[in-house]
Amino acid sequence: QVQLVESGGGLVQAGDSLRLSCLASGRTFSNYAMGWFRQAPGKEREFVASVRWSSGITRYADSVEGRFAISRDNAKNKVYLQMNSLRPEDTAIYYCAARMIVQGDYSSWGQGTQVTVSS
Repeated sequence: QVQLVESGGGLVQAGDSLRLSCLASGRTFSNYAMGWFRQAPGKEREFVASVRWSSGITRYADSVEGRFAISRDNAKNKVYLQMNSLRPEDTAIYYCAARMIVQGDYSSWGQGTQVTVSS
């Protein structure tokens, strides 16, 4: 069973940086894609970024392209989301998720970590 545990959220000011971490366990993740999603109050959950564990291929939402960077550390089984030039509209609960590459939907989710950006 896949387990995902996020950490690194907090309260920052606009323009600051923050790095989120996701510790993955329970599987060998070479055939997985890992993603970060976020959900702001009153809004639906939205895709932020993803990375394929074996190839390192990444994908980003337009709203974070150029400001956020997703990466993975195979040795530590961790996925990171480096967030730079944060904006108040980035305020949300951020979730780590995993899916097998052959699957269309993310099937495993972490508990989330709160990111609050003040203006």
